Amino acid sequence: MGDTPEIAAARIEVEQRRGRLMSTAHELQDRVSPKTLARNTWQGAKEKGADLAENTVDAVRARPLAATGIVAALTMFLAREPLMDLASKAVGRVGAKRKSRKARRTKAAQEPSGE
Repeated sequence: MGDTPEIAAARIEVEQRRGRLMSTAHELQDRVSPKTLARNTWQGAKEKGADLAENTVDAVRARPLAATGIVAALTMFLAREPLMDLASKAVGRVGAKRKSRKARRTKAAQEPSGE
């Protein structure tokens, strides 16, 4: 039994649409593949990083003193433990010197003079 021309045309159209649908499905599969998503995310992150760096350079050029102050404050915050250790050692040395001087003065005051 043969197909009528309308049925044959419908079969051809169905095959064409199936081909377009499969092509679209493969394209979507490529778009949502982990490799493609990772590549796109990495590219976006690189572009944002480059934009951020460029904006930072422009801001530093516009306000070098403010940028220097911020960097100094950030450095002091990050190095706070070593700086506090250094300060406590310096204060300890000053305190030890004061105690030593006071002890010498007290000792000198207690000793009878050689007259």
